[in-house]
Amino acid sequence: MRRRARFRPMAEINVVPYIDVMLVLLIIFMVTAPMLMQGVKVDLPQAKTEPVDNQDAEPLIVSINAQGQLFMNVGGQEDQVLSLATVQQRVGAVIRRSPDKPVLVWGDKAVAYGDVVGLMAALQEAGAPGVGLVTEDPR
Repeated sequence: MRRRARFRPMAEINVVPYIDVMLVLLIIFMVTAPMLMQGVKVDLPQAKTEPVDNQDAEPLIVSINAQGQLFMNVGGQEDQVLSLATVQQRVGAVIRRSPDKPVLVWGDKAVAYGDVVGLMAALQEAGAPGVGLVTEDPR
């Protein structure tokens, strides 16, 4: 007499249909993603910069007004107009004392974009570990 082999039901999920669906969705997203991108062609200013890390220390604020005049919040002379070289020198001195201090740029909305980028590049060359932009909440 022959014994009949017993087959147990398979308790594993069949993943092949899920992989097929995933690949079809991937192809759809790859085809439609370039069509969703919109933008305006602009000529961006060029500056030599490197990415910086964000630190949680008390920041040093450098302000630039609509006329391109520079100010710093150091030394109690916050209303004194400074040159770019002076700001770079003072920021370098502050950074040498506390190397983890981030530097924030507070720029007027009417100031030229190139002036802000040039200021950020100069601050980074002075040794600032983090250069960021301060913005206001639109509400």
